[in-house]
Amino acid sequence: MLGGSAALVCAVKPAFADDANFVHGMSAFGDLKYPKDFKQFDYVNVSAPKGGLFSTVPSSRSYNQSFQTFNSLNAFILKGDGAIGMEQTFTALMARSGDEPDAMYGLAASGVQISADGLTYRFKMRPEARFHDGTRLTAKDAAFSLNIPKEKGHPIIRQQMRDVVKSEAPDDDALVVTFAPNRARDVPLYVASLPIFSRAYYAKQPFEESTLDIPLGSGPYKVGKFEVGRFIEYDRVKDWWGRDLPVSKGAFNFDTVRYEFYRDRDVAFEGFTARNYLYREEFTARVWATRYDFPAIKDGRVKRETLPDETPSGAQGWFINMRREQFKDPRVREALGCAFDFEWTNKTIMYGAYARTVSPFQNSDLMATGVPDADELKLLEPFRGQVPDEVFGEPFVPPVSDGSGQDRALLRKAAHLLQEAGWTIKDGKRVSKSGQRFTLEFLLDEPSFQPHHAPYIKNLGVLGIDASLRVVDPVQYRARRDDFDFDVTIERFSMASTPGEALRTFFSSQSAAIKGSNNLSGVASPVLDALIEKIIAANSRDELRIACHAFDRVFRAGRYWVPQWYRNNHPIAYWDVFGHPAKLPRYAGVGVPDLWWYDAAKASKSEQAK
Repeated sequence: MLGGSAALVCAVKPAFADDANFVHGMSAFGDLKYPKDFKQFDYVNVSAPKGGLFSTVPSSRSYNQSFQTFNSLNAFILKGDGAIGMEQTFTALMARSGDEPDAMYGLAASGVQISADGLTYRFKMRPEARFHDGTRLTAKDAAFSLNIPKEKGHPIIRQQMRDVVKSEAPDDDALVVTFAPNRARDVPLYVASLPIFSRAYYAKQPFEESTLDIPLGSGPYKVGKFEVGRFIEYDRVKDWWGRDLPVSKGAFNFDTVRYEFYRDRDVAFEGFTARNYLYREEFTARVWATRYDFPAIKDGRVKRETLPDETPSGAQGWFINMRREQFKDPRVREALGCAFDFEWTNKTIMYGAYARTVSPFQNSDLMATGVPDADELKLLEPFRGQVPDEVFGEPFVPPVSDGSGQDRALLRKAAHLLQEAGWTIKDGKRVSKSGQRFTLEFLLDEPSFQPHHAPYIKNLGVLGIDASLRVVDPVQYRARRDDFDFDVTIERFSMASTPGEALRTFFSSQSAAIKGSNNLSGVASPVLDALIEKIIAANSRDELRIACHAFDRVFRAGRYWVPQWYRNNHPIAYWDVFGHPAKLPRYAGVGVPDLWWYDAAKASKSEQAK
């Protein structure tokens, strides 16, 4: 995810003198589905009732958040474990559309004027925007909210804002953001999505500190009851200033949104069966296949659905920390990949529910296939001799095993690769030329993944590698992950439908040395850096696709990770007290909790069925 600092000469007007070049929304390539006078998004139920409780366990996280716990209400810095859901308490300049790849429409800002060179954005603030204490949300608050996290926010935020030169507010109504020349295409979208903080509030509070004090927000929800590490509730702001805007109609329907925290997935499942929370997306195939037979399922009080997932599945796998000496050779990393038997794991542990991930752009047209076409070769040829020859043929895919759990052919290949890399066998153990033993520790914060490691560790042992698994608590895991204090760890990175600046935080040389970044493997390739810039500079979706294909080929040739698995659907279960749109928008996932609603009639029927 992440620029320059050349100042742009522009006239900063004190107010919006006219509406020339004023647009109600924006996207990476300027395409918008909804016109200026649109009333609501097509996929929402504008008649959805308000009320009721939605409760779940965390299923996604960002910045300093954890799936298993929280100890801070500041979710935008490196310190602490931020509470899931805090973004609901803030307003952004614009809101995303769920049925477009990257389009955004006015929220705290009614729209924006964009300079001809695309380097100056003048957002027009809505005069009705308010913080929860009734004070006006102004352009000065918005400017502060872009400047303070760039200086003191989470490293990922700072990286993604590298192309922001300055943010200033000549008055309460106009926010002027200046971007660096050759800025990433999606940086303005990222800026427009960031939370707006109260400048007055943080004049008295340090922004960069972990805290349990409730910050002053302006969003559709505010923090309600919470107990550190156990649960947090968000209460709907019934007189929220933005409730009648086109981007808000039919959304934010629940009176209370509650997140429960569990340290173990199996315990979390039992909590769902006991109705300790009401909605669950199932990420464990074994549980989905074998344990959804409890009484509430049989009598219809709990519903199961499998919803399609048409968004990029991203990169899930074991990321190999190349900052460690034993992992610097790509032959070693390829050998580690040969030792993992996906086919056996999928069949035996995951009930055949998954397909193999091969690319960070999995489940999208950005993933490379076949041999490079002429357009891809134009990008790749300048790097011939700097990248493996395989880049110019079929893209690398992980080997397919015989499904036995211990494929002898693949293990022989792994042993050969290790031997070539200088790791020989002595007394049954793999050692370097200097006599150093090859050891490997998998770092994990979820016990539910232990069964997936056991056969992998066994195969590594056959190769003479001393492999082990260490399960740590979520706080320790976060600290070690941020410090890159691990050999190998699991992560899933979701890729945007229109990737851009974010790629720098995952895969650029710069991010490899930044504490807390998402570049877990320590990828530092000048070729990948150059191709990321090509992706960022794309002027059309065709150019974007071609550049992503070229990047994908080079990345996969680097053997930076051992890819795991994905599925192109969402298995969900919920107590039958909810309604949701008949057709959920393609880019909004399952739409919870924003687009769902509480159905009192269903709830009454469910109670009677006990």
